[in-house]
Amino acid sequence: MKSPKNNRHRNFTFARCFAAILAGIAYFTAAHTVHSQEKKMHAKNHLQSEQSPYLLQHAANPVDWYPWGEEAFQKAKKEDKPIFLSIGYHTCHWCHVMERESFENAKVAEILNKSFIAIKVDREERPDIDKVYMTACQMMTGSGGWPLTIIMTPEKKPFFAGTYFPRESRGGRIGLIPLLEKIAVDWRGNRAKIQKWATTLSQRINMAVNDGTASTALPADTPKRAFEELNRRFDAKFAGFGGSPKFPMFHTLIFLMRYWQWTGEAKALEMATKTLDRMRNGGIFDQVGFGFHRYSTDGEWLVPHFEKMLYDQALALMAYTEAYQATGNMKYANVAKEIIAYLARDLTSKEGAFFTAEDADSEGVEGKFYTWTVGDLSKTLSGDDLALAKKYFKIKTGGNFKDEATGVATGANILHLRLNAKPARGKDIERIRKNLLATRSKRIRPSRDGKILLDWNSLMIAALAKAGRALNDKDATAAAVKAANFAISKMIAKDGSARHRYMNGSAGIRAKLDDYAFAILAMLELYETTFDVKYLKVAMKMTKHVSKHFLDKKHGGYFMTSDDDESLIARPKEIYDGAVPSGNSIMMLNLQKITALTGDAKFANAADVAEKAFSKSILRSPSSHSMAMCALIFEAYPPYEIVVVYKSDDIKGRDAMLNAIRGIYFPNKVVIARPTTSDGKTPPICEFAKFAEPQLPISGAATAYICKKFACLAPTTSPEKAAEILRDSVKR
Repeated sequence: MKSPKNNRHRNFTFARCFAAILAGIAYFTAAHTVHSQEKKMHAKNHLQSEQSPYLLQHAANPVDWYPWGEEAFQKAKKEDKPIFLSIGYHTCHWCHVMERESFENAKVAEILNKSFIAIKVDREERPDIDKVYMTACQMMTGSGGWPLTIIMTPEKKPFFAGTYFPRESRGGRIGLIPLLEKIAVDWRGNRAKIQKWATTLSQRINMAVNDGTASTALPADTPKRAFEELNRRFDAKFAGFGGSPKFPMFHTLIFLMRYWQWTGEAKALEMATKTLDRMRNGGIFDQVGFGFHRYSTDGEWLVPHFEKMLYDQALALMAYTEAYQATGNMKYANVAKEIIAYLARDLTSKEGAFFTAEDADSEGVEGKFYTWTVGDLSKTLSGDDLALAKKYFKIKTGGNFKDEATGVATGANILHLRLNAKPARGKDIERIRKNLLATRSKRIRPSRDGKILLDWNSLMIAALAKAGRALNDKDATAAAVKAANFAISKMIAKDGSARHRYMNGSAGIRAKLDDYAFAILAMLELYETTFDVKYLKVAMKMTKHVSKHFLDKKHGGYFMTSDDDESLIARPKEIYDGAVPSGNSIMMLNLQKITALTGDAKFANAADVAEKAFSKSILRSPSSHSMAMCALIFEAYPPYEIVVVYKSDDIKGRDAMLNAIRGIYFPNKVVIARPTTSDGKTPPICEFAKFAEPQLPISGAATAYICKKFACLAPTTSPEKAAEILRDSVKR
């Protein structure tokens, strides 16, 4: 989904819109930080007891904010006031701007407190609320983004929507103050018209967010259509898709690699690897501290929006890991290791779980932490190192980073590399990078959102588990295990139900579909890495819970919220892959994998029903449903079920067999591994996978039983033979 900055050139002129901010630049100094801290000690609004860092960020505002809840809605009804709903998140740059301009302003607060009930929502805590009202914004304005501004009735029915508003009208764009004043007048004088429009819009929203009511199977060539759409949109010069801004969309690259593996279509792999190369060398990648920024504001991957999101790191780790598996090129394995290093250093909690994000801003300025003037470099480097750094990182004397508001050059540089940069002095570059990192660590850091979210953590657990076995990286596997154990102990109940957010020692907020779908994926990936049965059992319990509480029993597919969750004006159900894959697409893939692991076809049947339910939506734009395409490939390209059995003391033989199997890029496989007991028997891995019970080691050697659609080939004790069987199955 586009942020408001994607569209703001059409709406107003930056230089005029931000003149007031630039004139008051001193407001962004350390003194402002002290002032804000002092205000928080005397805050009077209703956000002080919240857990969300984003809501607490607004607890010092003179606006009488309420959190989303019955207290606010009852007050609105009692006082006969419309609701001003503001949705954002902690690391959102334009949310910060709107707070400084408007929500810290006494006049804005006076109008809101007098004529409205103001509610703040963290979109990362309540993606269901965000989905409903973002749909309203897109319907009314044709675009969306954050901060999301909604004005609605006390019955939660929206009648006005927008994104960022300056405090005063500028450049043809209405300001928040005149907007609020006008709506307050209309609320008193045109109530019937407002109510009618709000009711009509709510009905349309309900229809729009309740996707998946078809009943037709997708054509067999749907993945091919997705590839062809992406091929038409591919930027042959700079890679990626479309012009500017450019989003990473790592899950799209994963689909392309799997499509190549399935069909042998070389262009699919070329598009994926070229995009991965350009992103790693571009400014969207943090060349000093590693990790990916949110997106590129230009078409060349140079100028990023500097926030760093956990989900981007997770999806990037998956994509670079699969690129290494597909090509055998160590450069992709190295990028995967860089992402893991960033994660361990900056986004890992002491319990082993992962924080949500890092801000784009520091000291009130976007990108200040990450950019370098020539003078900055000269304070850290000298002589040959300085000359090499300037050449390698493409440093310009006048800088390459312009102020986003004015377009004026700042003199700072975003470090980036030539496309095919291959440093002959790799050790020198690494020493330079570490020196720059040490210097940068002394700067004032962007703030970090310390929430722990089950869905995004699960994506990272899945990515680390995949990287752990593909790269034979024990540290990555250990990190995945530690985070998964945290989630199981703190956020997932024994009955398979879960909570969405963990903060300050407690879990809260009912889990949504993405939490369950991504957690199931994480447990399946971690089982295939560690072969610890408890992870498979958790996946099965959570799958049962999703089927009971999220399933659309009439049409198939899964709602975003459970049947015992809070009732909104609409109950969303979607298949579209946005910044992260949709919960429904991941559930389709999960169900296919569970079928292969357990031999129980009912799970595949549920995936088929979901596919049919969403067929109409998918066919409108197959390339926008990349993970659903991966699920279709998994179904169409019959998966291999591989059971490796071994004597409990034959770890060397087990590892040789597993390494041979894992060395082949073949996503359409599941692997079970377990030792024999002291009496030579191999019990089922759990009550779900009894089909594997009779399989025993042959002549005491680690043995691979390779089956395709439950039809088994002759077992083999040769790792080379096992690899050959998989290699021969790959179409070329």
